[in-house]
Amino acid sequence: MSKIYCEPYIPDEDYDNPAMVTDFYEFTMANCLFLHGFKDKIMVFDMFFRENPDNLGYSISCGQDRLTKFLLNYHFTEKDLIYLKSKGMSDAFLDYLSKYRWKGSMYALKEGTVCYPQVPMVRIECDMIGAILIETYLLQTMNFHSLIATKATRISGLATHQERKVMEFGTRRAQGESAGNDGAYAAILGGCIGTANCLAEMRYGPEVKAVGTIAHSFIEFFPNELSAFRAFAETYPENVSLLLDTYSVFDSGLPNLITIDDELIKKYPNDPNKRVKSARIDSGDLARSYKRLRKALDKAGKPYIKLVASNSLDEKKIRSMEIYEDAHFDSYGVGENLITSATDPVFGGVYKLVALKEDDGSYSPKMKCSDSASKAIIPGKLMAWRVYDENGQGQCDIISMDDEVVEEGKPIIVYDFSPDAFHKRREIIPLKVEKLLVPFIENGELVCKLPSISEKKAYIKDQLENKVWESELRFEMPHEHYVDLTEKVYKTRENLYSELHGGTL
Repeated sequence: MSKIYCEPYIPDEDYDNPAMVTDFYEFTMANCLFLHGFKDKIMVFDMFFRENPDNLGYSISCGQDRLTKFLLNYHFTEKDLIYLKSKGMSDAFLDYLSKYRWKGSMYALKEGTVCYPQVPMVRIECDMIGAILIETYLLQTMNFHSLIATKATRISGLATHQERKVMEFGTRRAQGESAGNDGAYAAILGGCIGTANCLAEMRYGPEVKAVGTIAHSFIEFFPNELSAFRAFAETYPENVSLLLDTYSVFDSGLPNLITIDDELIKKYPNDPNKRVKSARIDSGDLARSYKRLRKALDKAGKPYIKLVASNSLDEKKIRSMEIYEDAHFDSYGVGENLITSATDPVFGGVYKLVALKEDDGSYSPKMKCSDSASKAIIPGKLMAWRVYDENGQGQCDIISMDDEVVEEGKPIIVYDFSPDAFHKRREIIPLKVEKLLVPFIENGELVCKLPSISEKKAYIKDQLENKVWESELRFEMPHEHYVDLTEKVYKTRENLYSELHGGTL
């Protein structure tokens, strides 16, 4: 093999073309297929996941907007090409990449759709280059956004129909800048009312609102707690939120809080907006402190002062305080357990080749069989449908071939995908059907309107309140949503597995 000569590549920590967020093997495969004459071969990939995080009964599909914008702006720069040449990529391949633009099609669940294992979240149909090289970015984007949005629905109470005011406070413990920004966005979709992250608001707008007041260091800076409180109240009389536990919640924090509020009343007697708005505690027994503080503030004639809790909270800790101790804070600041989804920090989405488009326009199914039958994928160019019951709630999802139609009021034979299903084959008559995979991009062109953050937030809330079985929302032992295959999909999978691997699934 002849030595490859190119301009030296100089590392640049600030360089961030997202097209290069790619595992190297994607380039080695693409270069090989290109040199063997397959650059125009159309491939179909599905992105799906096998298990809900935290053993949940559902997940929230999120990240589609970011992925859409990535594909519409997909390109390689001169710096990228220099680097790739240094890694052994062919000149012909690099010349092709220099002019390459993404011209494929992307079908996906609408951002914010409640989703379930095995059901495609994203379907990509594109020429070989544009199908293979986007895998890493697609998975990184969809997995992380979906993970945090799902976690947020639990912490914010959307999953229990008991909404809480939750602020995302996890930027400082997020795994890097992008995780902090993207996590804040996803948390807002999942029901949070704000974030501590200023850059997130600058990127996404006022719907991702940056919030916050003071830290312990601010109070420590002053000679005493009262003077710190007084300085803040003088500066922000319409937004006074104080932190009580720098020294002692009840020996100093509470009496100083009352003093400051009394001073504001005296200074602004006719302006009820210039009062102490809230007080936060960040340590100790939160539930016990809440009850003592609430009682004391009410007795002092200050029921309008809201109480805020923080300190390594998650959905289980909050739920425990509310259910078992009747401690209902007015709002919560949740940090690392939200932004990292600490209880289950991986959303296991995968991206698999499921079909190749032939010269005659037909699609040949492709299948990863595996020696582990549970990892055998569903082959073919697929479509996903949701069937609703008489109450308008999701009864099951059906995976069909793209050329099949699931119709309301017409019987259809389906096969339960679950290996534990007692009745594998059954006939159902759908009352109401929704086609789940919708076009975002077709032939490289945007074909849909991307909804606003508030619209996506409302969409998630509506689904969890009205369109999902209560049993799927349980914290413990949730109902497993039914996922069915049409007869055509089921037989294609069985036959292909037998042909390629031997035996039956």
